[in-house]
Amino acid sequence: MSSESSGTGTSPRTPRPGAQKSSGAVTKKGDRGAKDKTASNLPPVGEEESKNPEEYQCTGVLETDFAELCTRSGYTDFPKVVTRPRAQQGSVPSASTSEKPVQDDQRLSASCSQNSMESKYVFFRPTIQVELEQEDSKAVKEIYIRGWKVEDRILGIFSKCLPSLSQLQAINLWKVGLTDKTLTTFIALLPLCSSTLRKVSLEGNPIPEQSFNKLMGLDSTIVHLSLRNNNINDHGAYLLGQALSTLHNSNRTLVSLNLAFNHIGDVGAGHIADGLRLNRSLLWLSLAHNRIQDKGALKLAEVLRPFELTHREVVERRRLLLVKGTQERSRSPSSSRYGDSKADREKSQALGISNATLVDKPEKIQSLKAPKSLGKKKEKAGEVVKKEEKLGSGQSPTQGTPKKEDATKAGKGKVTIPEQKMSKGKATKIGAKEKRSILLESEHLGQSLNYNQQSKPQLVVEATEMVNPLLEPVEHRDGKVFLPGNKILLHLNLLRNQITEVGLEGFLTAVQYQVQVSKSRTSPKAPLGLLWLSLAKNCFDPQCPTHIMIQELMLPRDPVKAKARDEEATAT
Repeated sequence: MSSESSGTGTSPRTPRPGAQKSSGAVTKKGDRGAKDKTASNLPPVGEEESKNPEEYQCTGVLETDFAELCTRSGYTDFPKVVTRPRAQQGSVPSASTSEKPVQDDQRLSASCSQNSMESKYVFFRPTIQVELEQEDSKAVKEIYIRGWKVEDRILGIFSKCLPSLSQLQAINLWKVGLTDKTLTTFIALLPLCSSTLRKVSLEGNPIPEQSFNKLMGLDSTIVHLSLRNNNINDHGAYLLGQALSTLHNSNRTLVSLNLAFNHIGDVGAGHIADGLRLNRSLLWLSLAHNRIQDKGALKLAEVLRPFELTHREVVERRRLLLVKGTQERSRSPSSSRYGDSKADREKSQALGISNATLVDKPEKIQSLKAPKSLGKKKEKAGEVVKKEEKLGSGQSPTQGTPKKEDATKAGKGKVTIPEQKMSKGKATKIGAKEKRSILLESEHLGQSLNYNQQSKPQLVVEATEMVNPLLEPVEHRDGKVFLPGNKILLHLNLLRNQITEVGLEGFLTAVQYQVQVSKSRTSPKAPLGLLWLSLAKNCFDPQCPTHIMIQELMLPRDPVKAKARDEEATAT
């Protein structure tokens, strides 16, 4: 017993393995707690930067700038910038039919994995698709946002990173849940973008206020505008018609307008027609898939042929004619003032030099002949010279008083005065030329229309002087004033509306007028008139005589079919 007890007492007590592990775990937890405390005391790395997104300088790479600005603004789950996938052309399968079962088994096994399921759901996450330039892989050419709501926070970040994109040409927003407020914010950031931005597409964004006309303001630089599938009704068409033109101003930059797949009826078509009365910049208009009937069709056809001016338009035309007459009268004396030829200037300078020598000669002769004691004679001679300088004619008093023409020539005879006048005249002329060139660049009218292989219009713009349509030559009939129809519009699409043969009659008259005007063109810069008209899929028989006559008149004018005929002729 004693031996056992002594043995047990002297033998060291071995700790239990479970107790050893638990103690080790306790020490590790303590170390973690200390580390967490020290880590909590240190400030996070990006906390200071997130407070100052304004200090970030954009690099022009949208993917980097957008991610950095979102991080600094505290926006963690932000959309990623990805390259837009292009439609693949018809590819020929290289694998044989025997390999298809093996490929199907591989696809089934891969689809069952969790990673493949996550990759499929990534497709539905919000992204910003971009199309890049072929020459520069980092330069963004077009931006596409589709299927997720764009909020003010995203637009605020866009207002900081989009101005650095020097080659941005188009912005496309499809079903992004725009409201009147976000639309106003979007329009405010457009002037900040590069001057190359010319195309804006807002589709699938119905706004109850119908405020899409804000995109067509007088200070707008948008050239191509697409507003398809926005539930635009007659009230929205009225606002758009007012944006196209009114009695006192008109939009001079918009070239193409797409209003397809909306709810525009006869009243709305009349408002669009009213906007086309005095608009001379729009070349391409689509009203396909709307609710336009014969009344609206007749309104649109009326604008394409000579139409009667209203009382207000006649009064405004008379006012413009009076203003033009007063401007021409005010320009005539200024042009004659600075319209001296080079020979006249050389003659005036030669007369000035000879007269100056005549003035100097009597002083020298009198100084030689007169003695020093005769100071009175010198004073008289000085008074004579002062009188001659006051006269400005360069003639001696014995030659008599000059005529008015001689006085003006003699006034130009001094060497210093004509140089100052000529320098001022040159400066004013150069300034006028520069202003005129700037106006011609900004106030252009398009004259030609080309089509690519997909039949999408590529509008070639030629700068010509903008003239108010009310100042065009008019025709007086039965005490009424008729203005020539709109000959600038080249493309009109009225596909799938509710037009019958009654509306076709109006378009037949308009097309006959357009063809007659184009045949009597005297200048290559004159407007071409309507080149393409689509009236298919409406409420009339396609084989009716009126529709066949319209097609026969428009067939030689269609640039696509004319190009095809030329290619066939060259091939044969």
